[in-house]
Amino acid sequence: MTALRIDGFSKGHGTGNDFVLLADPDGASPLSAGRVVALADRRFGIGGDGVIRAVRSGSSGDAVLDAAPAGTWAMDYWNADGSVSEMCGNGVRVFVRFLLESQLVRLADGEGIDIATRAGLKRVERRGELFAADLGPFELGGDRLVAAHGLDIARPGLDVSTGNPHVVVALASAAELEALELHAAPALDPVSDAGANVEFVVPGTIADGVGSIRMRVHERGSGETLSCGTGAVAAAMATRHWSGDAADRWIVDVPGGRLEVEVDERGHAWLTGPATLVFRGEGISPVR
Repeated sequence: MTALRIDGFSKGHGTGNDFVLLADPDGASPLSAGRVVALADRRFGIGGDGVIRAVRSGSSGDAVLDAAPAGTWAMDYWNADGSVSEMCGNGVRVFVRFLLESQLVRLADGEGIDIATRAGLKRVERRGELFAADLGPFELGGDRLVAAHGLDIARPGLDVSTGNPHVVVALASAAELEALELHAAPALDPVSDAGANVEFVVPGTIADGVGSIRMRVHERGSGETLSCGTGAVAAAMATRHWSGDAADRWIVDVPGGRLEVEVDERGHAWLTGPATLVFRGEGISPVR
């Protein structure tokens, strides 16, 4: 094993979706698959669903991130298995909290900042103790069958793109949702070449223009997580579609807490929820 010195890091989460966060403004310490796997390991590393590097656009070494306006803060996001991801809805909110707590930016209540991601620029606003991210327009796609441990038969799922790929499956009851075993990735038919996050939802009520759903998710590259921000948007927009666009605001309950999804007049989906830093530290992480 080779010891990798970490000069400083933070651990944060958004409704239980947790991340290791590293500040690298000038791009001096690029991430690698091995480094990410070591940091995200819950037994031998710090532990997290993903690793996020804060770097200025133009210095990231990633062509997509560096295409953003020079100096823009870029979220270099990697899944726990060492694969690169386009976007993370919980991650981008926690990322902005990290920038604030690290005194890399200043943001008053009600102000916003543009963050470069591999899915384009994303606006994040501070709203009291919560953060709201404009994830932009979403896209509904075709259908595919989804099989998962705990389901008696494969169920139809709807493709939804929120900057990264999702498949949303509606279930009939909370009992079905709780019976799922998401330790293994659900099987998709037809197979998605790029993989996909898979959300299982139980629709609730719609009243006064506000809908509610419960959700569990298996994230591509991370396994089952307590929450998925882009997944919450995908689940809400799929349920909105199935309901005949009966509501533009949705409350999404996930195992790690509660998120809110709202569609604005431009057709952009906003994700609002908490972003928490739980500790800072220094240490050595092995690279295997």
